Amino acid sequence: MSTSPSAPRRATPSVVAVVVAYNRRDLLLEALGALKAQTAPLTAVVVIDNHSDDDSAEIAVDFWPEVDLVRLARNTGGAGGFATGMAVAIAHHEPDWVWVMDDDTVPTENALEELLKAVEQPGVVLAGSRVVWTDGRDHPMNTPRRNPFVGRAELREAESRGVVPVRSSSFVSMLVSARRIKEAGLPIADYFIWNDDFEFSTRMLRGGKGLYVPRSVVVHKTQARADTDADPGARFFFEVRNKVWLMVFSRGLGPIEKLVYIGSTLRRWMRTIQNSRQRRFLLVQLRRGLAAGFRGRPRLNADALSDLGPVTEAVVRVEAPARERT
Repeated sequence: MSTSPSAPRRATPSVVAVVVAYNRRDLLLEALGALKAQTAPLTAVVVIDNHSDDDSAEIAVDFWPEVDLVRLARNTGGAGGFATGMAVAIAHHEPDWVWVMDDDTVPTENALEELLKAVEQPGVVLAGSRVVWTDGRDHPMNTPRRNPFVGRAELREAESRGVVPVRSSSFVSMLVSARRIKEAGLPIADYFIWNDDFEFSTRMLRGGKGLYVPRSVVVHKTQARADTDADPGARFFFEVRNKVWLMVFSRGLGPIEKLVYIGSTLRRWMRTIQNSRQRRFLLVQLRRGLAAGFRGRPRLNADALSDLGPVTEAVVRVEAPARERT
């Protein structure tokens, strides 16, 4: 865990892990056990209990008393959980890097070590792990998007180091620069679920390089090895609304990129609806999502998370430099 206040500062970068938890106590314990076993040292571990109904919070502290546990008064979704988690990690521990993941993410022992090796290169502000399912195959839900704008020389140099330049990354094991978070802002809490990591990572990478690190492996223990568009049900509303917000309001993508992603998004929505067993229901969610996306916009995190006391204060403090730039 963390060194004592009087101990000399390590030469290696300081890293705080952030785990967002909701009603999966057994998986949370497995994730925490994997963090304890990392070959690279962690400065601290922040667990965001997203208003769980089970005893996840108590179990986490019993298992690892030094964990910085934050119990939210309401469920803020994955987006709010990661926004508050990053804010607490930076405000309380002042790390160089923040390593984020869900409570169903189990890192292999050298996952962090390999990420840290990758980010030693100048200009790198973000790195993501290879995400596999329980059977060892790559998880389709967490496929990184290669950066199509990288030149041949940079691509060859990256390949020689065993990494891949990317344009976006997943919250299922993302190592991101704390300095870059303060420059560009936290995840947008109002997204609640879906597209929050895409928006956040593309925004981070407008000012730095991102890498996919195949040697850093984590297991994403979802119930099935399926993509997010496999019969999404009511969650399709968030997919549609948040994609509209991303294309209209986000600074993550440039104009040409937005045109490309709009085309791919429309094709994906059509495929999702065509393959669904509840097409009428998804069409209703499509209309609802489009209406909500175009009629409103996501609130500032200070407003969306205004009722969380000290956590709100951490969010405001961490985002202050980014707000001053806008």
